[in-house]
Amino acid sequence: QVQLVESGGRLVQAGGSLRLSCAASGRTVSSYTMAWFRQAAGKEREFVVAIIRSDVITNTADPVKGRFIISRDNAKNTVYLQMNSLKPEDTAVYYCAAATTAQLHTIPAGYTYWGQGTQVTVSS
Repeated sequence: QVQLVESGGRLVQAGGSLRLSCAASGRTVSSYTMAWFRQAAGKEREFVVAIIRSDVITNTADPVKGRFIISRDNAKNTVYLQMNSLKPEDTAVYYCAAATTAQLHTIPAGYTYWGQGTQVTVSS
């Protein structure tokens, strides 16, 4: 089993930056595909970005392309989401997810393990 714990979410002004962290435990996730999803109030969970085990292949959703970057520190068993130029529409609960398959899934069903989420609120 893999446990994922997100942190770093908070209230930030539009145009600001945040870095979210996802610490994994239970197993080493260096070979896993890792992803971030988000869910705004009243909306379905949506894909944000994913990184395949090789670290050189990522997939980023269009609404955040050029602003959000995913990275991983295998020594710390941690994945990060650097969010820049934040907009009010980025407000959501952000979830970290892990999959054992080497595919850049963009739907929640593609991921086996999930964290509890961290709230990001962007004020205008």
